[in-house]
Amino acid sequence: MNLLELFKKIRPFVKPYRILVAITLLLTLVGSLMQQVNAIVLDKTVDAINALIGTDFTWAQAAKILTVISIVLLGKEVLSALITFAQNYYGERMRIFVSRDLSQSVIERVLTFRMAYFSADENSTGKVQARIDQGVSSLSRTVQNFFIDLLPLFTSALLALILMFAANVYVGLVALGIVPIYFWITYRQAKRLKGWRREMRGYMESKSQGIKNIIDSINVIKSFNRESIEAGKQLDLQNQVTANQVKTRRVSFYFNGIKSFVKQVGTVLVIILTAYLVLIEYPGMTIGKIMYHVMLFSNVIAPITQLQRIFDDVNDALIYAEGFFSILDSEEEVEPSGNYRPEKIHGRFELKDVDFTYPNGNQALFGVNMVIEPGKITALVGLSGAGKSTIVNLLDKFYVPQRGTITLDGVDLKDYDTKFLRDNVGLVLQKNHIFDGTVEENILYGKPDATHEEVVEAAKKSFIYDQIMALPKQFKNKASDLSGGQQQRIAIARMFLKNPPIIFLDEPTASLDAIATEQIKNSIDAIKEGRTVIIISHNISQIIDSELVYALQKGRVEQYGNPDEVYKKGGVYKDIIDASARSLNIEKIAKTVSQEA
Repeated sequence: MNLLELFKKIRPFVKPYRILVAITLLLTLVGSLMQQVNAIVLDKTVDAINALIGTDFTWAQAAKILTVISIVLLGKEVLSALITFAQNYYGERMRIFVSRDLSQSVIERVLTFRMAYFSADENSTGKVQARIDQGVSSLSRTVQNFFIDLLPLFTSALLALILMFAANVYVGLVALGIVPIYFWITYRQAKRLKGWRREMRGYMESKSQGIKNIIDSINVIKSFNRESIEAGKQLDLQNQVTANQVKTRRVSFYFNGIKSFVKQVGTVLVIILTAYLVLIEYPGMTIGKIMYHVMLFSNVIAPITQLQRIFDDVNDALIYAEGFFSILDSEEEVEPSGNYRPEKIHGRFELKDVDFTYPNGNQALFGVNMVIEPGKITALVGLSGAGKSTIVNLLDKFYVPQRGTITLDGVDLKDYDTKFLRDNVGLVLQKNHIFDGTVEENILYGKPDATHEEVVEAAKKSFIYDQIMALPKQFKNKASDLSGGQQQRIAIARMFLKNPPIIFLDEPTASLDAIATEQIKNSIDAIKEGRTVIIISHNISQIIDSELVYALQKGRVEQYGNPDEVYKKGGVYKDIIDASARSLNIEKIAKTVSQEA
């Protein structure tokens, strides 16, 4: 991405604030004119004082000159302060608004992406977050640099250069000759640093991901006493960052030294030339003009001395903008959606010869054929990695199969409006996410426009109501304060509130105790009636309650049919049921219960 492309990308975000842009530009012009006042006043002052020397002047004459000068300079400073304040305020206001719009746009874009995007290694949570944060930060700094820093400085430099040429063409040419040399050195510096800056972007993304992994895994790290190993991983990465920073700073200081020398050469040339022109009594050249040209040359060179900092920020923006706009402009990552929205969904799914491979290259399904009958309970069983959750992900359109077709009520799932489909599907996972907010807000996620009474009813059906009422703030309590099992019931309460015709249950009672499991099972049994239900569970009671079982192994359907019939055939389903029974020690439990009876 080059500078022109960058400005084209930013332009739509700046355009809504064109009034602020106009105000900032007007203030920039006025402020730049004010910057030249000191040079003009100094020129007139020196000549006026010089004219008094050697004459029979009175102190009243000198006092009058000094009084006028003081009033002009102090008045100019007051006016400049007001202009600078307004310019900074409106410029910063625009930057803040643009930053907000950039952030909101990329968040809204990410929410439209298909699940495959988030499964790719290069799009892990920490890396995407760093890409967004660094992109917004660098792009908003570009807006700030242009409207608050760069534009005023270069406007001032241009006006100063015009005044220099107006006063003396030769001095103006000297000043103008220094500018391209300074620009060329700055360009070489930026080109030299560009590759290292791109490396730094990768390091910062990896660092952000590493910190997130540490926080997410802190319990495991501490339980295994692996703090030193994790610290070592971060140290290796930090050493790479440090080496990159040292190289960058070394080159920057080298070029900055050269530019400082060039600037000083320019100042010396201006002094020598103006002094020479005064000595030969060149028309219009006076002693005051020496100071006048020196100060104007400072105004010409001042923005260029700031150029490297701004150029660094712009180069950062060019690099970080690549990652940021790769997210914002991505079309192929947007979740596919059809337009089909039937009046009613019955819930008959059919999978034909379905193959599916995750973005990391792991093939999870091989030629799967399956029919999910409407209004019935279908159980998917199999060992870990058999492909059970993958099937649920495909049925909810989180992913699209590479081969084969999936239909719902005879219509290809790809043709369904994705939002409409998910409005008609309830999903309860083994580990459900609890959002930052109150208990009621988390339950309302299932139906945002539900009444408090409906929320209470959903809480009762998921057997969490009594525990909520025991909390200090009851439904207004923070949901993050709940235990894992309680949070699971909050997720089930969402499903009760949503009340969809299709339900996917992926280990819904995995984190609950025996009594809670029984309570939730009763609730789920009640909501199953008249709905299409697909359940993934290692809980024997829930599997046996199903009307149809599909037993999977290594991504293939090995058995299917009535649970009793499939069990009698032997195979993976029987092995799972028998192993579950042995692990629960059912015979001993039954004996204990019978003795109590």
